[in-house]
Amino acid sequence: MSTFQKVGEKMTNYRWAICAMLFFATTVNYLDRQVLSLTWDEFIKPEFHWDESHYGTITSVFSIVYAVCMLFAGRFIDWLGTKKGYLWAIGIWSAGACLHALCGVATEAHVGLHSAAELAGATGDVVVIIATVSMYCFLAARCVLALGEAGNFPAAIKVTAEYFPKKDRAYATSIFNAGASIGALIAPLSIPLLAKAWGWEMAFVVIGALGFIWMGFWVFMYNAPSKSKFVNKAELAYIEQDHQEGSNPAKEEKEEKKMSFWQCFSYKQTWAFAFGKFMTDGVWWFFLFWTPSYLNTQFGIKTSEGLGVALIFTLYAITMLSIYGGKLPTIIINKTGLNPYAARMKAMLIFAFFPLLVLFAQPLGTISPWFPVIMIGIGGAAHQSWSANIFSTVGDMFPKSAIASITGIGGMAGGVGSMILQYCAGILFVHADETQMAFMGFIGKPAGYFIIFCICAVAYLIGWVVMKALVPKYKPIEI
Repeated sequence: MSTFQKVGEKMTNYRWAICAMLFFATTVNYLDRQVLSLTWDEFIKPEFHWDESHYGTITSVFSIVYAVCMLFAGRFIDWLGTKKGYLWAIGIWSAGACLHALCGVATEAHVGLHSAAELAGATGDVVVIIATVSMYCFLAARCVLALGEAGNFPAAIKVTAEYFPKKDRAYATSIFNAGASIGALIAPLSIPLLAKAWGWEMAFVVIGALGFIWMGFWVFMYNAPSKSKFVNKAELAYIEQDHQEGSNPAKEEKEEKKMSFWQCFSYKQTWAFAFGKFMTDGVWWFFLFWTPSYLNTQFGIKTSEGLGVALIFTLYAITMLSIYGGKLPTIIINKTGLNPYAARMKAMLIFAFFPLLVLFAQPLGTISPWFPVIMIGIGGAAHQSWSANIFSTVGDMFPKSAIASITGIGGMAGGVGSMILQYCAGILFVHADETQMAFMGFIGKPAGYFIIFCICAVAYLIGWVVMKALVPKYKPIEI
């Protein structure tokens, strides 16, 4: 009989309330991230005279700043603790989101113009100045956003490790990670309408303010499980069931040695996690950043129009299937008795095959725009299922004191991979358009998109093979 079964009281379920808070934080995180992608092509691009290279530069710089900040955000969360660390993270990124609204004002002041109409109507050399200055203004705001957003996943993964036993972590992670899909789902229903009604600036302000509301709830709701007045002994025993019978979890946690930052890099487990993130994070971010522009470029469909809203909504509705992806390892464990890492890797291999459907996005797009949206949606659902499980491998193999740091290192690797993909995509699309490049029967920008889709399709299988080669069997780290 397990420890939690011996406790003679009905178990509370406060861990799921905390999981809900993580879900809402991630939803806000992705809403803030989506505002630019849903407004740049239709609203911002004409005002500031941008092309895909400007947008590609902004998204790539955001990715690399996010990557570097992730490296230190994990260490920051481990040092400051999840409660204070999370508050700092969401406060900074919410401020960064709101700062985007000032980019137009700053550009007008620099070039000596007085309205958005004057910016849009400029000609000659002034156009280059407007495009360059506005790009740097957005880069500055984007860097603040990246600094704060880098703390979300290290903090959330650490909270999950604190509030859930290993067998439930992938499922809990898939639930809060679904906030990314929900954020992306709500975004096309709200952001283009806000931008159309009140201007793109207000879209950034309204969405950015949501993070400050979340902070108020977090202050009162979160505490460590052993200190929380909402967690009774039965639930605490369930949370700490991974400890051996007769051990003192609180004492073990207190006496747990700290892993030095550089020591984290000495383990193959760290490199396996980092490589898996490097290969796959950029795929999700490409879908997130470029799909609205893809629909406009290839099909002439704007996200502020009914069809555009329906397509983006459908895409991210499909990604919601990922909630079940986090449950698959638990099913495998219960049926086969495999250890958590082996079950997770088996599930991740299954998920790695689904993005291959993205290879058919462009060919089927000649029939209807709904087909590429469905293919990308399935690829996105596979990514979120993969993501929930790859995050959980950190908790499987590393002590709690190092989880946020390792998550940060992996996030950095994912950010670097995304930076490379976003920057190259922007350059490729401009080049393909200017030279009318041909690829597999497609010409111009559609050819460029087909090339990127091919890269996205095979990234997960490559990532899985390398991860399995580095860590073929379950081997937890002891320090």
